Amino acid sequence: MSRLEPGRLEAGARVDFGRPTALVRNRTLSVRFDVRSILVCIPLVLAALTVAVVSLATGDYDVSVPQVLQAFTGDAPGLAQTIIMEWRLPRVLSALVFGAALGMSGGIFQSMTRNPLGSPDIIGFNTGAYTGALIVMLTVGGGYLGVAVGALVGGILTALAVYLLAYRRGSQGFRLIIVGIGISAMLAALNHWLILQAELEAALAAAVWGAGTLNGITWEQAAPAAVVVVVVGLSTLAVARRMQLLEMGDDAARALGVRAEPTRLLLLILGVALTAAVTAVAGPIAFVALAAPQLARRLTRSAGITLVPSAVMGAFLLVASDLAAQRLFAPIQLPVGVVTVCIGGIYLVWLLAKEARKS
Repeated sequence: MSRLEPGRLEAGARVDFGRPTALVRNRTLSVRFDVRSILVCIPLVLAALTVAVVSLATGDYDVSVPQVLQAFTGDAPGLAQTIIMEWRLPRVLSALVFGAALGMSGGIFQSMTRNPLGSPDIIGFNTGAYTGALIVMLTVGGGYLGVAVGALVGGILTALAVYLLAYRRGSQGFRLIIVGIGISAMLAALNHWLILQAELEAALAAAVWGAGTLNGITWEQAAPAAVVVVVVGLSTLAVARRMQLLEMGDDAARALGVRAEPTRLLLLILGVALTAAVTAVAGPIAFVALAAPQLARRLTRSAGITLVPSAVMGAFLLVASDLAAQRLFAPIQLPVGVVTVCIGGIYLVWLLAKEARKS
């Protein structure tokens, strides 16, 4: 065997990444995939699609699975076509897309803070987006666009406040979480005050929406939000490698050519945009962003947070939770946030107990 000088590799030598990987390469692009992540994502995608088909087929008016498939080609009977494509599909598609957005957003913040509690609902960005949307709903009025702008502005202002208050020669993850919890508590009190001051009908609507619900969602609401999530999600994937380098520490990231604080601020804005897009339509759906990245990480056994498995896990969790919200107490349809809070609460207790055993 020939000897190599330190820091050099023979031409054609294989690099051991410690995990099986697959390489896709052409003249302009070279992408390396983790094999275990692919093997985890494929069953999760199939499970999410299976739950989606069940959601499309069941309800007050049941249809068969073949009719669900026929509806996508326009060959289903008239009433079934309307029920599937116009009434149920916007809700199911929103559950898949919004779950992916929340999973990816949670992955961003848990990577930034290097803490499994670092999710937008714990740090307070969900609450800030809810505050912005509430102000628009209860004082200005307006439709989806106004509420969406209010949620985005509220989420970004909250994120900037948390970032600036936590900043001290860099933004450390633990300070972000502690400051975020404090800001979240103050904004939650403001939200309750806004609801109490509103007229009864508006207050009831805001309270139900504030639990996080996909009930009654239409294409007019789902389509624009889905477009925003796709655009922001692709932008996030474009900077995912820099996010993973930041997990190694600011000094190591700078040595590899990554500007730490500008990159962290960009990730903060992208993560808040994903959360705000969901909050504008469905309200603050809790705990999906907290649980999805950590569950995906345990399944993939990755060293850090990976965004694609987090997004796939988030989509599965939300579409399954929404199906449970529709069917558990039928004919009453619960807000999906009620189910995610129950699931997330159990997960949070387990996570805290596990962390306590380590200390």
